[in-house]
Amino acid sequence: MRLSRLYSFACGRRPTAVDDESSSRIGGPGFTRVVNANGGRGIPEYGYRSNSVSTTKYNVVTFVPKSLLEQFRRVANIYFLISACLTYTNLAPYTSASAVAPLVLVLLATMVKEAIEDWRRKQQDTEVNNRKTKVLQDGAFHSTKWMNLQVGDIVKVEKDEFFPADLILLSSSYEDAICYVETMNLDGETNLKLKQSLEASSGLQEDDSFNNFRAVIRCEDPNPHLYSFVGNIEIEEQQYPLSPQQILLRDSKLRNTEYVYGVVIFTGHDTKVMQNAMKAPSKRSKIERKMDRIIYLLLSALVLISVIGSVFFGIATRDDLQDGRPKRWYLRPDDSTIYFKPTKAAISAILHFFTAMMLYGNFIPISLYISIEIVKLLQALFINQDIHMYHEETDTPAHARTSNLNEELGQVDTILTDKTGTLTCNSMEFIKCSMPDCVWPWLLAVCHTCIPEVDEESGTISYEAESPDEAAFVVAARELGFTFYQRTQTGVFLHELDPSSGKQVDRSYKLLHVLEFNSARKRMSVIVRNEEGKIFLFSKGADSVMFERLSSSDCAYREVTQDHINEYADAGLRTLVLAYRQLDEAEYANFDRKFTAAKNSVSADRDEMIEEAADLLERKLILLGATAVEDKLQKGVPECIDKLAQAGIKIWVLTGDKMETAINIGYACSLLRQGMTQITITLEQPDIIALEKGGGDKAAVAKASKENVVKQINEGKKRIDGSVVGEAFALIIDGKSLTYALEEDAKGALMDLAVGCKSVICCRSSPKQKALVTRLVKESTGKVSLAIGDGANDVGMIQEADIGVGISGAEGMQAVMASDVSIAQFRFLERLLLVHGHWCYSRISAMICYFFYKNITFGVTLFLYEAYTSFSGQTFYNDWALSTYNVFFTSLPVIAMGVFDQDVSARFCLRYPMLYQEGPQNLLFRWSRLLGWMAYGVASGVIIFFLTSAALQHQAFRRGGEVVDLAILSGTAYTCVVWAVNAQMTVTANYFTLVQHACIWGSVALWYVFLLAYGAITPAFSTNYFMLFTDGLAAAPSYWVVTLLVPAAALLPYFTYSAAKTRFFPDYHNKIQWLQHRGSNADDPEFGHALRQFSVRSTGVGVSARRDARDLHLPPSQSHSHSQTTST
Repeated sequence: MRLSRLYSFACGRRPTAVDDESSSRIGGPGFTRVVNANGGRGIPEYGYRSNSVSTTKYNVVTFVPKSLLEQFRRVANIYFLISACLTYTNLAPYTSASAVAPLVLVLLATMVKEAIEDWRRKQQDTEVNNRKTKVLQDGAFHSTKWMNLQVGDIVKVEKDEFFPADLILLSSSYEDAICYVETMNLDGETNLKLKQSLEASSGLQEDDSFNNFRAVIRCEDPNPHLYSFVGNIEIEEQQYPLSPQQILLRDSKLRNTEYVYGVVIFTGHDTKVMQNAMKAPSKRSKIERKMDRIIYLLLSALVLISVIGSVFFGIATRDDLQDGRPKRWYLRPDDSTIYFKPTKAAISAILHFFTAMMLYGNFIPISLYISIEIVKLLQALFINQDIHMYHEETDTPAHARTSNLNEELGQVDTILTDKTGTLTCNSMEFIKCSMPDCVWPWLLAVCHTCIPEVDEESGTISYEAESPDEAAFVVAARELGFTFYQRTQTGVFLHELDPSSGKQVDRSYKLLHVLEFNSARKRMSVIVRNEEGKIFLFSKGADSVMFERLSSSDCAYREVTQDHINEYADAGLRTLVLAYRQLDEAEYANFDRKFTAAKNSVSADRDEMIEEAADLLERKLILLGATAVEDKLQKGVPECIDKLAQAGIKIWVLTGDKMETAINIGYACSLLRQGMTQITITLEQPDIIALEKGGGDKAAVAKASKENVVKQINEGKKRIDGSVVGEAFALIIDGKSLTYALEEDAKGALMDLAVGCKSVICCRSSPKQKALVTRLVKESTGKVSLAIGDGANDVGMIQEADIGVGISGAEGMQAVMASDVSIAQFRFLERLLLVHGHWCYSRISAMICYFFYKNITFGVTLFLYEAYTSFSGQTFYNDWALSTYNVFFTSLPVIAMGVFDQDVSARFCLRYPMLYQEGPQNLLFRWSRLLGWMAYGVASGVIIFFLTSAALQHQAFRRGGEVVDLAILSGTAYTCVVWAVNAQMTVTANYFTLVQHACIWGSVALWYVFLLAYGAITPAFSTNYFMLFTDGLAAAPSYWVVTLLVPAAALLPYFTYSAAKTRFFPDYHNKIQWLQHRGSNADDPEFGHALRQFSVRSTGVGVSARRDARDLHLPPSQSHSHSQTTST
């Protein structure tokens, strides 16, 4: 909410009583709320909501059903639920408890996570609901909790307190009933807004003055519109219109005012802040979406092998009776149940299918989802704690606001960035001005909405401004002798330099009206009366709107000023045009009448009426000159852009600045460079300008404009198609052209042109256009897009992009609140993407591949045993050993890898940014890699089963001559699987910590502990695993030999493949690992130079590209010398 917006509705003049029934919307649809102010406690106001708020996702009643519903949206969990239910039938190959337990454990773990997160939200709600405020009760103000407030209550809010509900301001500690409000929690803006009550209630400045106060408020129903309010208040049978200037919104804070009184109109979830409390768009990473397809693939494979097994089982069952005689007599096929009945083999096969579906359930990793959620949460914590992304000056760390998109940070293809406050500091400094008259500091000291704050000890004056450049203007005026030191609702007070005496004198200006600035008007004006009684209109705004409002007779300095503005823009400065005019009393009175009627109106076209009245007055202005302020680049921006470009990331700049300013910033941060061919698309062309000035039909102008834009786009594509190899292009397009280029039949051509350019700069872009461009990039490329900005105007593109990054800047926190990740400076994007992004992508990819490998390895041993037993449905492993495989013996190592593994150190990630391309190219999670890991799992399962069976089949297992039984064989095979998949982690992982070692070897040790503990339980529970380890396995030397050699044999295919691939077909990270492991010889001239050349070979932007372009134009000796210096 802008301060100037608030002034525009009153500006020193109290609203008058109106009774315009024809234009009123009160009482109609959407405007039915009636509030009896001070109507008495305990009287329900038409069933309105309480003031208690809840942002929790669940409550005691809904937690279990809603959280379970969330879990069973995943197809894998539905499968396990169906399997668990079927275990209570005779189809089950194992006990129901062993099937239900893992599912329950996984669901409980996820529900506990959800409960903890929701409990934190509950604690925040409790803290807010239990805040104290003062409410009128029994003729006095008493302290009460926020949650106890009701619609119609009179409350007293004191300095630096938050407003507990949406209030109508009745009076304040100031005589003219004004107050200052900070709305950071609503819109992220830190500047103070001024509010003022109606004159009818402004005299209620003491507690006891409200004892007999009564009023009826009729207003709009609850809605999310922060900047509008329609209603009226009836006091002593007299109606007065209410406007946004009288409403105090919940969660905004009272500042610079001792106290205010207000009446509650909206409570709890009816308040505007809660009406705006909406969930951010749901974003899922591409890896997560692909993982769903993998689960479907595995389920399809599970169905296939179950069908195959059922067919073979049906054939074998049918053949059990031949000519009425049993073939496998020991199975008693002549006296079997329906599940094994030879005479009804088809039915038996169908029933066996369901048994097989349950039996092969270990092909699906039940703990995959919860493990990934845990890993992503821990990864986010490491991002938050990275000291290299901590901004000490503002005490701001990086903050991963959602952990769902960690791996997406390593797959970014295009960055779309705002300019002001993102690439630049948004800390303005007044640099230059073009002024033919010396009165311009006077204008700057008066034409603004700043609020001065005077330090009582030092006397220093600081300013609360709605934007940094506004504060820069007031400071510049102060330095030139025009010090703004006080503002009231009706006046502005200055210490002015008297040119005749050379001394400062106090002067005051009566503030009659402030005509607000917005993105449509692109200007602001004030109307003041000086001490001599003269009335002036002072105006400042963009040259595109100000020059057309100048008096036709005022041409003396127009061309010179325009030349200066262009010069300032070329230097990367932000410009404004200053102008004024003197008003006579009749002209002002006519405007005042129209403006007052417009702002007092409660009709649907109220805003249009206000704008029309203001537009009529802001004409025939006299040019004073132009100003230029500098918004410097943030620290490290050129270097960061250079590294991101070397990483192969495309960078688009979307800004609302002038084209010249945007181009200059492009040069400053090396997105543009000398020698780069610029393709400029603009409608600032003579034929289009002439058509517009000719007053032609709007449809004809729009058609001609679109045709012109499409023509420019096609010409740009031809230039690129006909270019020589190595020629770099930059696309620069203005907002007016974007309007047509983003239409459905033109945006494809625009995207084709943009893809052929190394840099893209969209200037004069509106917030909506920023969002539309972001959507176009995301949908057209099909790759990960990242949007970064710092202001409320960047929220659209931040939410539209695959990943939104907010910068904690001078424009408030709204971008941060809408973002997925927040950082303090643009330069931290380098480490966020190239280090954390790459690590997260690499870890999650390896983690998922390993998950499927270990489950397929285990599942294949089950399938092969089934094949050996005619697919009889007999389980190879004990029930509880089967159900605990994923949960206890193989999960911790993969979680540790997902959190701690580093294929390349942070230093080398930054040194060789081309490594980042593994993510955008999806080299680590492509289908060939996934299927390769699955095939490896099949091979490992085959090796383990057949080698174990062969080693134990034809010889005595122990000294007593005992041969192996099923328990011995399954126990040995299980041990081999546990050793193989955990030892595989030692081969796969690139970086080890004590935690990883503890998880890997602890998981192996836990299997032996399980054998001992489980085997000690009564045989009624442990069945064939009773005393298995102590009496069967441990005493046999062959067990230890087999469990040593078989896992090694299972690892041999991967070890051989990995060694050959790393040596002859290395990935990016393999090359850098080789260089990294050279230690002191890491700067190998030949290999290091090849890596660096590969890293920067395709970039057309950045410091490196500028340096390389310069080298091409140097003599060979100088170029060689320069290259050596750079390498050093």
